[in-house]
Amino acid sequence: MAVREAGIALRSAVLAICLVGAAGCGSGSSPEVGVGPDGTPDPVLVAGRAVFIDRCSSCHDADGSGTSDGPRLNRGRLLEGYPDPGDAVAVISEGRDRMPAFGGLLTAVEVDAVLRYINDVL
Repeated sequence: MAVREAGIALRSAVLAICLVGAAGCGSGSSPEVGVGPDGTPDPVLVAGRAVFIDRCSSCHDADGSGTSDGPRLNRGRLLEGYPDPGDAVAVISEGRDRMPAFGGLLTAVEVDAVLRYINDVL
């Protein structure tokens, strides 16, 4: 029975890697959150993805690659520009230049979740 469970876990891990890889290859959609060791996606990252799709993707593109309206955020770009997470939170909450303020629209939990999604998945 343990061998069968190990095989199922291995297949799940391989499938998750394939799905994450395929999502990041110019698919035009926001990458899915991969599953963790327990076989389920991190709920904070799932929530962050939902916020990103709803509030960020129209200006930063679905995969975070940027548009003429918003800079690239994927591939560590957000961390490069804002190594202090507090600075990124301030920009999201208060806005800057063409970036609108989302402080009245997003909770602190949602802001933290979208930042984790951008940094960990995009």
